[in-house]
Amino acid sequence: MITAVDIGTSLTKAAAFDDGGRVLAEASRHSHLEHYPDGRVEQDLDDVVSTVAAVVREVVERTGTRPRAVALTGQGDGLWLRDARGRPVRSPISWMDGRAAPVVRQWQRDGVSRRVYERTGNGLFPGAHGPLLAHLADHEPESLRAADVAGYCVDSVLHVLTGEISVDASDASVPFLDADTRCYDEEALEACGLAEYEHLLPKPARPRQIFELDANGAELLGLPAGTPVTAGPFDLPACAVGGGLNEFGDGLLTVGTTLACQVLTEVGDRHRQEEPSGMWLCTPEENQLLHGMPAMVGTASLDWVLELLGLGIDDLGAQLEASPPGANDVSALPFLAPGGERSPFVDPGASGQLSGVRIGTTRADVVRAVCESVAYAARHCFEAAGLDGRLVACGGGTRSHPWAQVFADVLGQPLHLPDDPGMGARGAAVTAARALGDPVDSGEWTLPTREVTPNPEVRQRYEDGYRRYRQTLASMRELWRTG
Repeated sequence: MITAVDIGTSLTKAAAFDDGGRVLAEASRHSHLEHYPDGRVEQDLDDVVSTVAAVVREVVERTGTRPRAVALTGQGDGLWLRDARGRPVRSPISWMDGRAAPVVRQWQRDGVSRRVYERTGNGLFPGAHGPLLAHLADHEPESLRAADVAGYCVDSVLHVLTGEISVDASDASVPFLDADTRCYDEEALEACGLAEYEHLLPKPARPRQIFELDANGAELLGLPAGTPVTAGPFDLPACAVGGGLNEFGDGLLTVGTTLACQVLTEVGDRHRQEEPSGMWLCTPEENQLLHGMPAMVGTASLDWVLELLGLGIDDLGAQLEASPPGANDVSALPFLAPGGERSPFVDPGASGQLSGVRIGTTRADVVRAVCESVAYAARHCFEAAGLDGRLVACGGGTRSHPWAQVFADVLGQPLHLPDDPGMGARGAAVTAARALGDPVDSGEWTLPTREVTPNPEVRQRYEDGYRRYRQTLASMRELWRTG
């Protein structure tokens, strides 16, 4: 048995898998996310670690079996500063944080974002390592002086459980790693004025490197010291592993807090966009990369509109059924995150919008308009990422069949939806099993069980809607730049 833990932004989930990929037990715990009025978003490392300990202990109790290994995955980006013992020197900063927006705007004007993109293929956004480090260097230098490690969520938990300082190459990919060589690019660091802080960046681990629980980690999880631990890839590439992406050009759509669009790409086949954005992520396979377009929009946009309208998530299906494709000419832009947008364009000033609203507009029209806008954002991302193969979809948003149908109709191709929603944990378990030397049948572990096909009768309606979405977005970006 392998116990996999997916440390999400606000929810930590664990699942125990047998050697055929069958889920034996599951558990989850909410963690606390602190939102401040000025756009700062922070977490507490002790709180996050406590959720990991709780879910591991629960699945062990439910199965009555100690796992052969603990496999970690979780949220990426942000900035988790800590000392050599693994203790935080300040509250971890979430990937959703917006405090570094002025840094990103300045770097866009000065050409820094373009130079980093040309070196690493990664767009810089407020919640990424580079802008956050630069912000702290200007406003909170004492935190950087006190830190020994500038890491991420997963490697911070690994540090607490094993005492090891490391980072998976997938996490380190953004924004300073050359994904082809898996080494930090010194010119990218220099372009950001951060060369003096290179010592804070952990050395990337070998693909599928195995660590071991130390005495502290063993006590926290209730497992023997020496239990093998793997840490990565982080949740986006872990979902791609769990979703069974095997052919170059295949894509994964994750409709969660982040709307993550990824396409499997061969090392050496990276292409650049006209506008710096997105990311190139290392995977456990050294000849494969993922071209990621993780938008800041996602289920949070839907949650906001449902709460505003006095509706719950259980009302979603009925609301979508009550409004036709095109939402009776109501349209939306779904950019609600404090840090603006990061893919397939970077704009810290991006904000949401509803248009076409009249006296006769219903709550259902507004809900459908927001759901369609998120699907249009996904299409925009996949066009930038280069999708030309099979498309797997996962995440909480896809559990609503009517919303999954909207995605299929807007994207114009079938969605393959696995029966198991825990794709990140499954991908982490697959990675751990392979690290232990187990033969893993990818088809057995990741075979999708449901397909949502596009409805040809609404194709033109959504083609027109997507064209209007792009036109509205282009107009609003001009206003955001001068606002």
